[in-house]
Amino acid sequence: MTKKPLILVTNDDSISAPGIKVLTDIANHFGEVWVVAPDSPMSGKGHAISLDVSLRVNEVKSTGPQKEFKVSGTPADCVKLAINKVLPRRPDLILSGINHGSNASINVIYSGTMSAAVEGALERIPSIGFSLCEFSWEASFEAAKPAIHKIISKVIENGLTTGTCLNVNIPENTKVPYKGIRVCRMAIGNWEEELDERIDPFGRPYYWLTGKFVNYDNGEDTDIAALDEGYITVVPITVDLTAHHAVSALNQWDFEE
Repeated sequence: MTKKPLILVTNDDSISAPGIKVLTDIANHFGEVWVVAPDSPMSGKGHAISLDVSLRVNEVKSTGPQKEFKVSGTPADCVKLAINKVLPRRPDLILSGINHGSNASINVIYSGTMSAAVEGALERIPSIGFSLCEFSWEASFEAAKPAIHKIISKVIENGLTTGTCLNVNIPENTKVPYKGIRVCRMAIGNWEEELDERIDPFGRPYYWLTGKFVNYDNGEDTDIAALDEGYITVVPITVDLTAHHAVSALNQWDFEE
């Protein structure tokens, strides 16, 4: 008898977020599911790991067949702990999300959701990060379920290249029905920060980081373009950050001068 895949589910919105509950329910169709997720929201933590504080892991009551654990750390911490201490063996698949908010374009750099998937790629485990382009806690994930199911099925069937994970973004519900699933590249863009300065009751300034996303990329093959058209986007992300196109140019520099 073939052993069912062991699937790790995590996120950055916390173990109580609606998105992770939907992803866990879908994952239960594919194998033995263990949820190891932050005990509080960790959005925007990127690939941060906890080096100066202890980490706590506590099992929580589950309403389904899955085992669930909450961690007092970041999404990357959750993956490391799950692989090395919590799970009975190395997982066959890591699923992160479903995030409340877009992780398209440059957001992948800051995303705790995607850091968990990247950590999986570093561990040579097929990993997928899922995000819905709506921040509302009450947002519906219903229309996205068939596509999420299909993408997970394809990854289990075909695997992923070592060192690669998938960044999946789902358009907001105003674009339902979705036009389909499109594999594309990450758009080049950035956030133009606007630091909102305020004064506390003691007369001291403090700041809220805000801003707006600016798309520098006019390409029709990007995740931003596809999302705007109503497609669910799949972008392969690699852990190799080398700018390979720049290596030959740098080799022309004379560092001995």
